[in-house]
Parts: sequence; C-alpha cells; structure tokens
Amino acid sequence: MAVNDTISDMLTRIRNANLARHATTSVPSTKMTRNIAKVLKEEGFIADFSDSGEGINRFIEISLKYKGRNRQPIIQSLKRVSKPGLRVYSNKNDLPRVLGGIGIAIVSTSSGIMTDREARRQGVGGEVLCFVY
Repeated sequence: MAVNDTISDMLTRIRNANLARHATTSVPSTKMTRNIAKVLKEEGFIADFSDSGEGINRFIEISLKYKGRNRQPIIQSLKRVSKPGLRVYSNKNDLPRVLGGIGIAIVSTSSGIMTDREARRQGVGGEVLCFVY
C-alpha cells in the first residue's frame, strides 16, 4: 500500500512497536526515513537500524531500545509537527526546545536532517519534522 506521508508512517510504526514491546520494527526505506533513523540512533533513542530487501521492497529494520527489568521504552513520545497539509518552518532563532532540551526536534535543513541542537550550532533553520522524547 502506498503511503503519502512516509515520516508519519515511520513514527506510527515505531510508536506501535514500542507499545507492544517489540524488539524490532520495519519501515519502508526512503532517503528521509534513513536520515531520521540515523539521527534517532546518534541521539540514543534506538539501538540500531539496517537496510533489508531490494528494489521497491526496501525496508529499514529498526532495533528499539528499552530500559530496566520491566522494559520501559526509551522513546516516551513521537510527535509529528510539520504535516503535508500544514508545513512548519523555523528560522535559526525560533527553533523549538523540546522539554527544555531533554527531548529533540528533528529538523530538515539545507545541510541535511539534524537535531534542533545541531541546527542551532550550525546557525541554520528549516522544516521542523517531529519531536522525540
């Protein structure tokens, strides 16, 4: 089934896998989803990710992270900010802080996909894709 908003689809799949305490989940592979997975791994929200499949059936296998004996998910919340119907852009001065810096905002900039912290450091703004904490 073709999905219009691949980012929302990815966030929903991760959210659902987290709630069901799955070890891994797979999302359709695009440049955007791969870059978001890379940021999530660098920030320590997911354990790892890898590509599988070929051609049109390419997927990214995302290994989720849990903490403690009762396996609390590391990711408490994933929230889509900029949607296809309403894009949300921020300049470098107005980049949102998520939970006072505890969480991250993933931003699509002219220099690639990065966290709000990194975008502030590089002095670039862009489209605010989602909040993760």
